Amino acid sequence: MAMPTLSAPGVESRPYDPDYTACFSIQANADPGVMSRVLELFAKRGLVPSSWHSRVGGIQDDELIIDLQMQGMVRSEADYVAACLRQIPDVGTVLTSERFRAAAE
Repeated sequence: MAMPTLSAPGVESRPYDPDYTACFSIQANADPGVMSRVLELFAKRGLVPSSWHSRVGGIQDDELIIDLQMQGMVRSEADYVAACLRQIPDVGTVLTSERFRAAAE
């Protein structure tokens, strides 16, 4: 029996705003599985973050801090992804912000 194949949703099927960038700052326990679970939320939507920076810090080097940006993600989708990030085990805090590309004059 052949296994069904799944593909990511096409970019044309989702709302897209080229001038909007969703920014996420995630603080979690320094567990190796956290990064893959965070990235999975974007990958299953067919997205690759436009920027990703992670580091281990905290008083005892027991915190994982991830800062990522996703250009083109609309606000409603960014809010939903942030809510999903907050449900990931070991994630303590998820902060969001947004950037807008300046209009050409």
